[in-house]
Amino acid sequence: MIPEFLALSIVILLFSVIVHEVMHGVVAKKFGDHTAERAGRLTLNPLPHIDPVGTILLPGLLILTGSPILFGWAKPVPVNPLNFSNLRRGEFLVSAAGILANFGLAVAAALIYHFLNALPQTFPALLGALLKFTVTINLVLGIFNLFPIPPLDGSKVLLSQLPYNLAKQYQKLEPYGIVILLILLMVPFGQSSLLQGVLGFFVRFFSGILGF
Repeated sequence: MIPEFLALSIVILLFSVIVHEVMHGVVAKKFGDHTAERAGRLTLNPLPHIDPVGTILLPGLLILTGSPILFGWAKPVPVNPLNFSNLRRGEFLVSAAGILANFGLAVAAALIYHFLNALPQTFPALLGALLKFTVTINLVLGIFNLFPIPPLDGSKVLLSQLPYNLAKQYQKLEPYGIVILLILLMVPFGQSSLLQGVLGFFVRFFSGILGF
């Protein structure tokens, strides 16, 4: 079961990060920006979305090192806010779309799990484990992207709501976002990093709400 679970969990992770990115493009299209559509990115075909680091290298390293948290990302979908029919509203909703997609997948997987669990007949243990993984990985992706650190979606959500002067100052953080994330990954917090500790706390909190 372990090799099957590992292989299928990678498929679920890949699907989850692709849905996250596709939803950015779908909502951007609703606001009049067809950049992602013209680039062929409004598809669930994984090939156009693969990022060598976020889709292959990082998840692979996390699996090999036995990390308690597995996450990754797909190649960002191209978006041009200048095409939006409503710039401020468009930036907010396009940035939030990926996060909401991951939370939606987590809720859907939780509902399916509880529905199957309520049936009189038992269902395969592998299916139950995969549904639980779907809940967890999508909570991880959604909460991780909520952090207001560039280039994560949370920073774009916050940026879309800041007054112009504050937004200009906040944008100056963008070149240092990856460095900030790496530092937070290295700062110790118990037996994990500060970033993993905070992420784990919120994942456990929302898992409890969903009944896991």
